[in-house]
Amino acid sequence: MAVNREQILEVLSGITDPDLKQDIVTANLVEHADISDGKVFIVAHSSNPAMHARKRLQEAIEFNVRRVLGKELEIDCVVKALPSESRAARRSILPEVKHIVAVASGKGGVGKSTVTANLAGGLTKAGYRVGIVDADIYGPSMPTMFDVVGERPTMIDVDGKPMINPVMSYGIKMLSIGFFTDQDNAVVWRGPMAAKALTQMFTDAYWGEMDYLLIDLPPGTGDIHLSLVQTVPLDGVVIVSTPQEVALADARRGVNMFRMDSINVPVVGIIENMAWFTPAELPENKYFIFGRDGAKNLANGMKVPFLGHIPLVQGVREAGDAGRPAVFQENSPTAKAFEELVHTFVKEVDTLKNKSLVKQEG
Repeated sequence: MAVNREQILEVLSGITDPDLKQDIVTANLVEHADISDGKVFIVAHSSNPAMHARKRLQEAIEFNVRRVLGKELEIDCVVKALPSESRAARRSILPEVKHIVAVASGKGGVGKSTVTANLAGGLTKAGYRVGIVDADIYGPSMPTMFDVVGERPTMIDVDGKPMINPVMSYGIKMLSIGFFTDQDNAVVWRGPMAAKALTQMFTDAYWGEMDYLLIDLPPGTGDIHLSLVQTVPLDGVVIVSTPQEVALADARRGVNMFRMDSINVPVVGIIENMAWFTPAELPENKYFIFGRDGAKNLANGMKVPFLGHIPLVQGVREAGDAGRPAVFQENSPTAKAFEELVHTFVKEVDTLKNKSLVKQEG
């Protein structure tokens, strides 16, 4: 039988995107659907950028088109990841949060969690409403850094539904797997279990209206990172590195991971932590013990913004251990460095947002 475009779209309107809970035609996920010389051509988008989700949607399209319009049909179907700016516009999770930004590092030990805590603190000092999800499932550190070890989130009723109420410290809302486990015991979970726990911190928690939600990711590139982009429409990611070459190699891999078509999260910028050592008794001296400007040069080479240098100062470590991030130390050089970082971070996030709006309007 002869097949036309209207028939193809009618079939596609019976296929539902599991995340948006809409059929792919209504959700405007069908970019192209036509037939030429007896061959059906379809280009669609998946709101979930993961490869397995796109493959499932492709199989569903091909199966349903053949089932309804003829098994003998030749179909050329391509399913692409929905651009990150479009995913944000269609956000069904955390609709009241303006910006969701992950903080990542290619390797451990570069101070990613310290940067996250102080970035959150600096944003709060600047008057923004801020939250943190400690997604470092196997090494949660936010309870210690904000002096809330032993705290437990309460439950709150939201429109008749019980939800997790995040812990509050220094005006910052936060959830961490550390609130649900014994501090002295290792978290020994397989990937799917860890991913489920992470998902619940977004879907089962009440975050309310918020300007920035920062996500402290575990180091490396693995299951947690993939689960995150499948669950939450990230507005961007910040990469933290030290200047030394071994850390830069891993940071480069981290940037490339978020640039992959299956993930496609824009990089807000790179932060160079432990940029130099300044002893307390010689506050004007700088010793570049891990190298000089390594992360800055990496950012320039990869054409991503450089957000700033953070010095290696004993007070930063002491402040984190004491549960009061260093950014709250008034008039200290370290607090000033973090405040400058916050200013640049806000500017770059706004730049990304404006670019997204231009693309959508175009």
